[in-house]
Amino acid sequence: MEFDVDYIVIGSGFGGSVSTLRLVEKGYDVALVEMGKRFTKTNMPKSTWSLKNWLWLPFLGMKGFFGMRFFKHVVVLHGNAFGGGSITYANTLLVPPEHIWDQGTWAGLHNWKEVMPAYYSKAQKMLGVTTNKIFGPADFRLKEMAKIVGMEKSFYPTEVGVFFGNSPGEKHPDPYFDGEGPERTGCIACGGCMVGCQHGAKNSLDMNYLYLAEKKGAKVFTETKVTDVTPLGNSPDGSLGYEVTLKGVTNKKLKVKGVVFACSSLGTQELLFTLKERGSLPHISNALGDKVRTNAESLIGVRYPDSPVDLSEGIAIGSGIYIDEHTHIEATRYPAGSDSMGLLTTVLTKGKPDITRIVTWVTTFLKLFITKPIVTFKSLRPGGFARESMIFLCMQTLDGHLRMRFKRRWFWPFKKSLVTEGPKVPTFIPAANEFATKAAAATGGIPLTSITEILFNIPMTAHCIGGAVMASSAEEGVCDLKNRIFNYQNLYICDGSVLGSNLGVNPSLTITAISEFAMSHIPDKTTTL
Repeated sequence: MEFDVDYIVIGSGFGGSVSTLRLVEKGYDVALVEMGKRFTKTNMPKSTWSLKNWLWLPFLGMKGFFGMRFFKHVVVLHGNAFGGGSITYANTLLVPPEHIWDQGTWAGLHNWKEVMPAYYSKAQKMLGVTTNKIFGPADFRLKEMAKIVGMEKSFYPTEVGVFFGNSPGEKHPDPYFDGEGPERTGCIACGGCMVGCQHGAKNSLDMNYLYLAEKKGAKVFTETKVTDVTPLGNSPDGSLGYEVTLKGVTNKKLKVKGVVFACSSLGTQELLFTLKERGSLPHISNALGDKVRTNAESLIGVRYPDSPVDLSEGIAIGSGIYIDEHTHIEATRYPAGSDSMGLLTTVLTKGKPDITRIVTWVTTFLKLFITKPIVTFKSLRPGGFARESMIFLCMQTLDGHLRMRFKRRWFWPFKKSLVTEGPKVPTFIPAANEFATKAAAATGGIPLTSITEILFNIPMTAHCIGGAVMASSAEEGVCDLKNRIFNYQNLYICDGSVLGSNLGVNPSLTITAISEFAMSHIPDKTTTL
C-alpha cells in the first residue's frame, strides 16, 4: 500500500506535538492537523476583551484560543490553537505525587514509578522547565496566607516553562536546542501568559516540539478538522492503513499508515464517538466516555477593591501551597486590563451543594451589601478584576469521575454532541473555601467563587482529563499502556484523555511525558521496511 504520509497527528497540544516531532525523527512522513489558528505576536489578543482573537466561538466568527464548554456536571475551560492549550495555559509544569500511579485504571499496568522519571526529565528538558525566578505581589501574599493557616512550610515557587534570561526583555539566541530553536526574550513579568505571550518568553509548544518538527519536515494543516478515519481495503483492524478526511482551510483525503488522536480529552472523545457511531471505527471500546475526571478542581479567589498594589504582575502561576496532603492551591493571574473573567465571579458562599446554597448566597450577598455597599459593588464589577484579584486554582488527588456520552440535546436535536452523565463530581472543595475565607478576612479581601458553582451547582475546571483511558483491556479502557487503541493497529491516543487518575497538579507535563513514553515504543521507519 502506498501512503500519502505515514502518520497523521490530529491536534497540536502537548501529546500531538510530542508525537509529531518524535515520528519525524524516526524517519516517518508526518502530517499534523490542527483545528485552531496559528498565533504570532501580530495577531495575539491585546487582552481578554479582544473577544474575536481570544474566544473560541467559531460559529460566531470568533477563532481565538480560549474556549468554554458547558455541561450538566462541569464547565470545561480549554484551548484551540497551533500549540493547543500551551498558547493559553499558565506555564506550570509539575510532576505529580507518586501515589497517583497506584490509583485509577493505569494502576498495575506497568512499573510506572521506576519508568516515568526518565520521561518526565525528557519532557522537562524539551519544555525548558525551570524554577520561577520572579515573585509578584500575589505570590508574596499567598506566602502570607500560608503562614496564617499554619502551612507556610508548604509554600514553593512553581516549576514553569518560561525563559527568564539574564534580564527582563533581553533577547537571546536559542538557549535550549543548540541554536536550532527560535530566539527568546527574557520574561518581563507582565502576567500575560494566559492571554498569549507576545514577548517570546513563554515556552509554548510552537517554540519547541512544533518548531523543531516543522523544521525537520512535518506538514502542518491549521484551521482544518478531521471528519473521518476509515480502515483501507479489507482490513477492519486497520492493518492496511486508513483513509483520513480533512475539511476546513484544507479539504482532502489522505491515505496513511497510522493515526495519532491528540485532540484533548473532549476533542478525542467527540471524534471517536462520531467514528464509532458512523461505523468508520465500530470496534472502539464501549468504555469510551467513562472515567472522565476534572482533576478534582475548583476555581475561587480573593479580591481587594482599590488595591494599592498590582496583583497582575509576575508570571501566570508563580507559586503554590498545600493546605493538606490532598489539596493543592496555586496563585493565578491575568494581565492588567484582562478583566472579562470577572464576569464569571460572585461572592463566595458556604452551605450545602444544592438548591439551598442559592438562598445562602443571597443572604451572604445582602449582608455584605448592607454592611459594605461600596466594597461589594467594587468587588463584583469586571473593571480592575485582574489588577485587584488573586485567583486560586485548587486541585486534589482524591479520585472521582463522571461519564461522557454522545447524544442529542433537547435544545439542539439536529446533531449529537458530548453530554455528561452519572453522579455529580464535588462542586467545591470545602478545605479550599475555608482557606480563602480565612485568608481574605486576615488580609482585607473579599472571597470569590464562580457564578456557575452557586447558581447551577456546577464547578469549573481547566483540566478535563480521561474519557479514553489506558487500561488492561477493552472492557476497562480505550487504549493500552502504550497508548494503542484496542482492536486496531497503528491507532494511538496521545492527550489528556488517556490519563488514568486525578493528578492533583496541572496535567501538561504528565501528558507530555506519557506521550514521550508512547512514542518511544514505535520503531524507526527503517526497521519496519
